[in-house]
Amino acid sequence: MLLALGARCPRWVTDGTAVAVAAGGLAVSALLLHATSGGRVVTWAGGWQPRPNLTVGIVLVADRGGSGIAVLIFALTTVALLFGWRYFDTAHGHYHALMLLFAAGMAGFALTGDLFDMFVFFELMGAAAYALAGFKIEDPESVQGGLTFGVVNSLGAYLCLTGIGLLYARTGQLGLPQLAFALSARGSDPLVLMAFVLIGTGWLVKAAAVPFHFWLADAHAVAPAPVCVLFSGVMAPLGCYGLARLYWVVFRGVLPDTAVHRTFLVFGIVTATLGGLMCFTQRHIKRLLAYSTIAHIGLFLVGIAALSPLGIAGVGVAVAAHAAVKGALFLLTGLLLSRYRSVDELELYGRARDHKVAGFAFAVGALALAGLPPFGTALGKALMDEAGDSPALTGLTLVVSALTGAAAFRVALRVYFGVGPPPSDEPASELTTGRDEEPDTQPPPSTPTTMTVAIALLFAGGLVIGFVPGIGPAAAAFVNQHAYTADALAQPTPPAPAAPETTWTGTGVLLGLLTTALAVLIALAALHTRRVPGWSRTTLAGLHRLHSGHIGDYAAWLAFGTAAFAGILALSGT
Repeated sequence: MLLALGARCPRWVTDGTAVAVAAGGLAVSALLLHATSGGRVVTWAGGWQPRPNLTVGIVLVADRGGSGIAVLIFALTTVALLFGWRYFDTAHGHYHALMLLFAAGMAGFALTGDLFDMFVFFELMGAAAYALAGFKIEDPESVQGGLTFGVVNSLGAYLCLTGIGLLYARTGQLGLPQLAFALSARGSDPLVLMAFVLIGTGWLVKAAAVPFHFWLADAHAVAPAPVCVLFSGVMAPLGCYGLARLYWVVFRGVLPDTAVHRTFLVFGIVTATLGGLMCFTQRHIKRLLAYSTIAHIGLFLVGIAALSPLGIAGVGVAVAAHAAVKGALFLLTGLLLSRYRSVDELELYGRARDHKVAGFAFAVGALALAGLPPFGTALGKALMDEAGDSPALTGLTLVVSALTGAAAFRVALRVYFGVGPPPSDEPASELTTGRDEEPDTQPPPSTPTTMTVAIALLFAGGLVIGFVPGIGPAAAAFVNQHAYTADALAQPTPPAPAAPETTWTGTGVLLGLLTTALAVLIALAALHTRRVPGWSRTTLAGLHRLHSGHIGDYAAWLAFGTAAFAGILALSGT
């Protein structure tokens, strides 16, 4: 219908219809979230009903975790479409249809209780995402970014499908609750372990965890700013969700907890560290924000590695707040691109001085990214730190958050306020500068109301998430494997474990303020530091050269990461 409207009706009809459909999805998801307050909502597709020793059929299982993600998906989609109302010169109906298909695929992934259907929805959202990344087909870089995205994620999908096939061959089941029962009776063996590795690799590719992350910055660099809101805010974190759901429902008790903990922790630490370093050393603003997402994905994996309800609660709050704040920063970057045909931090030095309100908003978003209370990002990180119960992991969160926040805050000070000396434009062949970018639209004489409202809604969401109650019971339900399988198969539900406390603490507020202050100091130091030590410059140049943009290199890293996943898991279980 949207394609037909786009060809025959005024532009406002297409935009209005798309926003209305997305808002309708948001309303339905909110009603579903409310319904799950009394327990899981279970539906067997096609009228099938589970009976003793017979569980044929596809089950949809909505708990507060999955339905909460669906709310986040449609909220971001609604805001992105609202921003795009006056953002694109020509979009016809293709953009709107792809955005809604993308949202539908992600929501299905979050709500299905069938492993094969998770793969199907994984592919649906992937196909729409590839097209959205390469939306500007007249731009060779856009096509290349979409191709890289598609090839790397398709390779991950093939590995995932192979793992699903191994599980089906071993158990004859595809539903998550049926697999849980089958594997609990059979126990673990090398084939089951390899199935977990292959499926987990597929989800980690989507999450852009190191070393599967190379595609993400390339895709964000070329995708339109409203699309980046969904890529960074919910698509990549969905990979973490898929991994957590797979473990807690199917493999909990089958694989050793110690092995899973160490595996998730290693991937999380490496991803957070590399993402933070790459973020801070970018001058292409959209790539900078993309690497910030990679760094936060690493922190989410560290939170999941705690294997506790508190860790899941912290990840849930952090994901939602990060989505809101990062989405606002991407939309502000889109405005920069439309006005100045550039997203090069150095070239844009002081050029946006006339847009002080936008500069203030960018600065606040940067500090919220670092963990400024009372934004939900600060609460989520505090809960993850409490769950990790390790000074070293708390230090990792502090440093990585400060680096990513400092990078974005540096952009705000340099571009909007002209802070620091004019940067010398040193040649840096290993960096993508972001100059002479093709804008998504012609610069408007003033910022349209729809764009301003979209950005304001995202900032407001980041604040509100810091005070939303009920995440503790939702996290306790998420990790309750026996209750999930019992509800899905219409069996008596065991009692729920105690919900963790998820309120603000004095320690959490102090850590947030400390991280924010550190981000400000690092940003100011970077603006006034002319020279970088030689060894540091060489190391960073080497890291940038690893991100070559060649699909063959990325495929090789994917193979290495899969082997590393299997090796860490196997060695940690011995």
